[in-house]
Amino acid sequence: MTLQEKITAHFEGKVVRKDLTKLVKGNAVVPTYVLEYLLGQHCASFDEEVIQHGLQKVRDIISKHFVHRDEAEVIKSYIREKNSHTLIDKVSVRLNDKKDVYEAFFSNLGLNGIPLHDDYIKKHPKLLTAGVWCIVNMSYFFSDEKQSVPWVIESLKPIQIAHVDLSEYRELRKHFTTSEWIDLLLQSIGFNPEYFTLRDKLLQLARLIPFCENNYNLIELGPKGTGKSHIYSELSPHGILISGGEVTQAKLFVNNTSGKIGLVGFWDTVAFDEFAGKNKSVDKKLVDIMKNYMANKSFSRGRDVYGANASMVFIGNTEHSVAYMLKHTNLFDALPPGYYDTAFLDRIHYYLPGWEVKKLRNEMLTSSYGFIVDYLAEILRELRKEDFSHLYKEHFTFSDTLTTRDRTAIIKTFSGLIKIIYPNADCGAEELKELLIFSIEGRKRVKNQLIKMDDTFEAVDFSLTHALNNQYLPVYCLEEERLSFSSSDSDSIPASAQLTNTENNAATPNLILTDHGRHIHIKENQQGISYKKLFAPYLAGAKYIHLFDPYLMKSYQLKNLMEFCQMLLEIIPDGEEMHLDVVTKYEEHDLIQQAKTIQTLAKIKTAMEGTDLHFNYTFDLTTSFHARYIEADNGWKISLDRGLDIFQFYEWRDPFTLENIRQEARQCKAFEVTYLRL
Repeated sequence: MTLQEKITAHFEGKVVRKDLTKLVKGNAVVPTYVLEYLLGQHCASFDEEVIQHGLQKVRDIISKHFVHRDEAEVIKSYIREKNSHTLIDKVSVRLNDKKDVYEAFFSNLGLNGIPLHDDYIKKHPKLLTAGVWCIVNMSYFFSDEKQSVPWVIESLKPIQIAHVDLSEYRELRKHFTTSEWIDLLLQSIGFNPEYFTLRDKLLQLARLIPFCENNYNLIELGPKGTGKSHIYSELSPHGILISGGEVTQAKLFVNNTSGKIGLVGFWDTVAFDEFAGKNKSVDKKLVDIMKNYMANKSFSRGRDVYGANASMVFIGNTEHSVAYMLKHTNLFDALPPGYYDTAFLDRIHYYLPGWEVKKLRNEMLTSSYGFIVDYLAEILRELRKEDFSHLYKEHFTFSDTLTTRDRTAIIKTFSGLIKIIYPNADCGAEELKELLIFSIEGRKRVKNQLIKMDDTFEAVDFSLTHALNNQYLPVYCLEEERLSFSSSDSDSIPASAQLTNTENNAATPNLILTDHGRHIHIKENQQGISYKKLFAPYLAGAKYIHLFDPYLMKSYQLKNLMEFCQMLLEIIPDGEEMHLDVVTKYEEHDLIQQAKTIQTLAKIKTAMEGTDLHFNYTFDLTTSFHARYIEADNGWKISLDRGLDIFQFYEWRDPFTLENIRQEARQCKAFEVTYLRL
């Protein structure tokens, strides 16, 4: 059974084909959860004819009932002429204490001060906040009475699923492998898993933690175009996205004059968009209240102390590259001065590295089935009541040097990831270790910067120890590993190869030394890697090189081979020559692919003619040919577990992408290289 078949078989009525949302949205500025709510009602079928009929129905609903701002007067006129009309709009409500009546305000329709019965507020208190998308039946009855309002709300219903069964959700999780479940979740938030590595997927899913973990504080800073704000504005009716510069103490916490609770009292997640910006002015008193709330889950205005469970998310764009920030400033460099405060930043539980998140392209969006986002949002909300932070204790321990805030941050992230990926808590030691390391890394990224910013913060040991065998597991941030790898390589064999294994491991986490060479482990998504850095120090001075790689068949793999040849040309001294013999395979059962492989290899051979690199290739079609390695006549053998295929997908056909012309700009697959002195 395929993953799509599993999804539709076990979650019938709770999933939707994600490409349908794009088909019905059109020009309607309406959140994804509103559209999928409607699609779930009218397209909950696997019959294509029923789906097409449902799509047309949803299109008609959007066309007839969704209020566009530029058509507001037309809708008002229609209601007046017909006396009644059903519409979809964002509605907020305020108490008019002079009249002792609740009044509704319509975002797109532009109507203000429409009386609303108290029963709606008792049933849906979130109407009192910044607004909730609703289906409203509106009538018009004009009267000559003074101060009468002709607009009448006959019925109002927030667009969201009313009830979910968490126990059923947990039981159905058992039918999916971990990989399948992660892919289902990724499809649910709109992405095609084929374009994402496991680490990419975890980074995307980490954005969901504030929805399932109370009082969770997350920051994500990175370049534009990675979808930082999308998940907080589109995928849950329980989260609100506000501009970082448009929030006040009264709006966020409590209004001292009216006593009205602010956003943290009504929303599960409050996200601050465009949070970065050095020129932004910030209310210092607001920052002080936020610091107390983020640490203690409470805040005070006046004499009263209030508590709330809302998580806080801070998202913004960085101004400099990661390497520049790490060398000259720190990873919080882009924040406004008011938030560039170590006491405030110490409350952050996780720093999500936005520079690692892939920039969104159309092909990265899925057309497969995923949860109706409103259903997933309700599940995540139910999971806020759970606590999985203790699950690691049987298998792992933390260093005693961790502060209370460090430990709290790590276990809250860990608990959130367990809720998302293993909602029935059914996972083993290896799965726990993977999520713990990911959780530790995000807090370590925060702490590393605090130490750079303020010398009163002391370094601690971010590591795990396996409870059964006392295995010590150090944890590094990926950007640390990138810099350590770069600093350990030069145009000759690094001098660091003379260090002991223990000494070098601490400074260069990628590197493990042996008596006869060294071994490096490159992590998924790591950047700054090139063939020149990997191979040039060990192939320099060689006359004859043999490359054994059975997987040089597809176009991008053969492009890798061409780039390898280019690297060799760069290291051949003037007046010298080098011979490269390549042994590979071709696809025996695909004659078209076989012909393309042979043709491309012949092109490479022709391209090298007249240069200092003599290129030759042969085919080994034996079933035993699997190992990938390089042998040189200067005494080095380089064992490659992935061969030359070390880079993740990039637009290699587009000459105007940096990744196409600069290997260091590409993200890597996880791979290992062993250098042996023969």
